Amino acid sequence: MLESATSARHGSNTLPRNPGTPLTVEWFEGHQVNTTAAERRAATLPTRRSVKKEYQAAWLVKALQCIDLTTLSGDDTAGRVHRLCVKAMRPLRDDIVKGLGLPDMPRVGAVCVYPSMVPPAVKALRGSGIPVASVATGFPAGLTPLPMRLAEIRYAVDEGADEIDIVIHRAQVLTQDWSALYDEVAAMREACGPAHMKAILATGDLKTLRNVYKASMVTMQAGADFIKTSTGKEDVNATLPVSLTMLRALRDYGEHTGVKIGFKPAGGLKTAKDAMNWLILMKEEMGRRWLEPDLFRIGASSMLADIERQLEHYVTGRYSALSHHAAA
Repeated sequence: MLESATSARHGSNTLPRNPGTPLTVEWFEGHQVNTTAAERRAATLPTRRSVKKEYQAAWLVKALQCIDLTTLSGDDTAGRVHRLCVKAMRPLRDDIVKGLGLPDMPRVGAVCVYPSMVPPAVKALRGSGIPVASVATGFPAGLTPLPMRLAEIRYAVDEGADEIDIVIHRAQVLTQDWSALYDEVAAMREACGPAHMKAILATGDLKTLRNVYKASMVTMQAGADFIKTSTGKEDVNATLPVSLTMLRALRDYGEHTGVKIGFKPAGGLKTAKDAMNWLILMKEEMGRRWLEPDLFRIGASSMLADIERQLEHYVTGRYSALSHHAAA
């Protein structure tokens, strides 16, 4: 069971790019989202599955492999990014890996940093196969002029970023200006060049689940390879009802186009229990294929320490203090 959990492919680059489609408002205009039903469905997810013992350990290793290990602080330094990358390459202690019976050291899905921190991340991760993701486009507000946002994308890609996490202009959703949103995201997609693009919707700012559905559909039509809930800076970040709504949009887009789009919850996910809840959501709504890091990522940093702690408990039968685990 645990050995199979290490077979995940790393990075979103294993899938073809989303070519996008023309803006097609018929795919989302008039689409209704029953908020009460979405909340009720989301509330049942943590209670539908009981995952214990070696199965829980296997799921937590899977969650670890889908983490975008992230530092997005104003006091980031090259040294901090280097330490983060070392943790990304060796997220578990050797004795835990041995106790789990894993054939190899698992790795996280990516390391996510600001554009200016891409060079030290690329240097530290060289040869590891772990992608470097960079936020861009005036993160987190996305309110800088479009030419500056596009230039920031190109800078990060030129410095070696494999993935770009863009933020959308929330006002375009709130005013229902779908053409403007589509055109900007399509321009960002072009600026990404070979790098895969994750579109951050900042769902806490979009007010309604109906807006979340529509914004998801427009950004996918414009060429987003992933859709992502939040920057982590909003008052409300990733929630299960929002994630459920985005997954339904993602599924509908796949039915229209045949294209697989990835999903990334971010912001507020801190514990191993959070990881389990979102893995269950992905399994229930999208199926086994969306439990791989080329289609599912978790934006987090502190979560990793709790996952390591839970895995140590599985191996030893004892809980250690979080301070016993190297900080991400």
